[in-house]
Amino acid sequence: MSLTTISRRGLLGAFAATAVCAAPTMSNAFGILRGAGDIRRIRMYSGRTGESLDTVYWIEGEYIPEALKEITYFMRDWRTDTLKTIDPRTIDIAAASHRLLDVSEPYMMLSGYRSPQTNAMLRSRSRGVAKNSLHMRGQAADLRLRSRSVSQIYKAASACSAGGVGKYSRSNFVHMDCGPVRTWGR
Repeated sequence: MSLTTISRRGLLGAFAATAVCAAPTMSNAFGILRGAGDIRRIRMYSGRTGESLDTVYWIEGEYIPEALKEITYFMRDWRTDTLKTIDPRTIDIAAASHRLLDVSEPYMMLSGYRSPQTNAMLRSRSRGVAKNSLHMRGQAADLRLRSRSVSQIYKAASACSAGGVGKYSRSNFVHMDCGPVRTWGR
């Protein structure tokens, strides 16, 4: 491969792979990520689609549009195969929580964007699904980690003080969104 065929993202991604380990751990999602070095990375997989995502989506104060498009596609409503642009603030909260947890494994994403049809179907099956869910706006994610408990993930996300955090212990996941700061769950 010649140097002329290497994309900016590819070059920055190679740099990021070595620099991510040196990024500091912080206690407030937006506060830490603003001054948290030059790189933000998110790693997830979907048990529903079998897809994985490992991408640097922020470098030197800027979101990377191509990476945000990858994230939006990955977090699509797999039931209807529809997309909604994912709010990068939600990804920031998930990334900051992941750093606080000091884990290398990717999140398992249970739910990202939900179409109104999917949300209505899930709402008919569960009392825990909000009628006007932030999932329908691309502003929420339901996540879990094998190596950390729901309580540990919940505490890390809550420590970010940057959005809504819901603990769903019986269903083994934590909801994170970029809406108003609030917490709920058992």
